[in-house]
Amino acid sequence: MSTVALAQAASHARREPDGLVAALFLSFLATAGIFYVNIMPALVSGLISGLGFSQREAGFVGSANLYGAAAGALTIVLLIARVAWRKASVALLAGLMAIDALSMAVQAPWVMIPLRALHGFIGGMLVGVAFAVIARTKSPDRVFGVLLFVQFGLGGLGVMTLPRLVPLYGTGVLFLALIAFSAVTLAMLPFLGPYPPRPAAATRATENGSASRPRFVLALLAIFLFQASNMGLFAYIIELGSAAGLPREFISTSVGIATWVGVAGCLLVIALATRFGRSLPLAIGLVATLAGIWVLHYSGDRLVFVLANCMTGITWSLVMPYLLGLASAFDSTGRAAALGGFASKMGLASGPLLGALFLRGDDYGLLINLSCAGIVACAAAALWPARSIDQATRPSS
Repeated sequence: MSTVALAQAASHARREPDGLVAALFLSFLATAGIFYVNIMPALVSGLISGLGFSQREAGFVGSANLYGAAAGALTIVLLIARVAWRKASVALLAGLMAIDALSMAVQAPWVMIPLRALHGFIGGMLVGVAFAVIARTKSPDRVFGVLLFVQFGLGGLGVMTLPRLVPLYGTGVLFLALIAFSAVTLAMLPFLGPYPPRPAAATRATENGSASRPRFVLALLAIFLFQASNMGLFAYIIELGSAAGLPREFISTSVGIATWVGVAGCLLVIALATRFGRSLPLAIGLVATLAGIWVLHYSGDRLVFVLANCMTGITWSLVMPYLLGLASAFDSTGRAAALGGFASKMGLASGPLLGALFLRGDDYGLLINLSCAGIVACAAAALWPARSIDQATRPSS
């Protein structure tokens, strides 16, 4: 992109704080703190092949990063009403880059695990800040759709390229990619609007806090279950394909392509927003997710492996914006969205941890079954609050 084009994009973001360019900049801000999730297969595989970590050690590194992120996301919930979000974002981005630089020199699991937990804590705070700001836009669901577009698009590129670079340049290339992303995000910050808290919407879903609390808790549970069920497999997808007898280069390429194909789901969210409510797209997306995960039992077939990854990629980027938008609908300050970010991080962290605990050699059947059960439970938790929000907002739309 030329300098002129960048200047025009920055000017557009300033003029239209609820436009697509501003949504793109906000998406980079929300992604920077947790971009390692989108390259998690490359990170896990790189630690195993580049530093000689065991499967369990590499899984614990990923989980430590994510549990740290969950703690950071929960901490920011208590501070978001009093924090100057732009200044906080600058400080947090600087902290992330410093820890990624330190990680390049670490080779022992017992050092890497706490260091990445600290990285996760800072990143979780940054994501919580970004989610709170996104909740203050006119259409959070659409911005969350753009967020997934950024994560899947760049994540696909990372999964395709980084595992091939690790044997040549070492695991440091993984952390350099994270540093570069944070630096680009830092350059975007001055061009975002102020995004003050919006007045509360007068709907039946939000005007009675005690009545809506059980539905909000279920929405958070649904986010947790969905993220845990998906990440529990995604973190090990390269190893899963390898155990099924597929060539490593084919796996890396197909997972990267599937991640790009997955962008179709968030494009649907960007185009449709809540035109058809949230319960219908959630129901369709969760059924398709269940099917995509189940057929991974037959990953030895190349076509099945590719199609399963494409299907789960599309549904992941379709379902998550609606789940995060659902959480955001329960208040107007951004606190509910930040709690949704906490639930998301807890789910993302628990998935690899469960994978590390339940994996037995190269047998991934139990892990696939657990992920399927998690998706069913997610559907049971999500559909009632989604339908109640749809009914509450239908008269005003």
